[in-house]
Amino acid sequence: MRARQSRPSVARTYSYILGGRDNYGPDKDLGDSFKADLPGSEQLAITNRAAVLRAVRTATAAGVRQVIDMGCGLPAEPNVHEIARRQQPDARIVYVDNDPFVAPHGRALLAVDDGIAMLEADVREPRRIFDHPDVQRLIDFDQPVALLFSAVLSFVEDEHDPVGVVRFWTDRIASGSFVYLSHFRPGQTREAAATERKILDAFGGRFRSDAAILALFDGLELLDDGLLPCRQWHPDADMPTLEQKELTSWEELIVAAMARKA
Repeated sequence: MRARQSRPSVARTYSYILGGRDNYGPDKDLGDSFKADLPGSEQLAITNRAAVLRAVRTATAAGVRQVIDMGCGLPAEPNVHEIARRQQPDARIVYVDNDPFVAPHGRALLAVDDGIAMLEADVREPRRIFDHPDVQRLIDFDQPVALLFSAVLSFVEDEHDPVGVVRFWTDRIASGSFVYLSHFRPGQTREAAATERKILDAFGGRFRSDAAILALFDGLELLDDGLLPCRQWHPDADMPTLEQKELTSWEELIVAAMARKA
């Protein structure tokens, strides 16, 4: 674990930017460098988190009572299960992350009852996740499921076939299921390009074009919102309109969409 603590991790840096305390010096240093060198770039994390919570509300409002959160990261208030259970009190949630630091923290803070599980697993290995005893215990794949891929596919290289990863799940989920994902895309400004370089240098991965991101939804029906910057996607009634607050160059770097299996 010490070697891992010497390098920043996606989950811990993301948590630090969101105000979390479970992080180390390298995570804080990287998070602070975003804020100092590229002021405003922390909005990537903030708007991404807000959008995934809106996705949970959308799915559970439609009657979905089971959620798999891929690449969930460290706990952050409010958590996915808390949002889901506001509309579906018996909702079952599986959290998944491949960071060995995240899993024990998640189990301690998130697994508050036997309807919630936290798995240490890699999104690139969907069969391993699908076959896990906790997934088989909690998730009934004959009933609708909400799959959340919040930014995690941005860190899956082409050689690991992100389209195939999503298709593995869409082949197995029931009609009426939802698939939500957010993803980094290349920006058009010097500041956006600098942010992209900093993220890729720290964590690897790929910023993909809109067309490549939409290809991840192959065979699914996109919701009317389509693919939009996270702050614009499926806004709440009390969120600022674009006329009140224009998108920053950083907010344009991360987009979101949600689709339904017919």
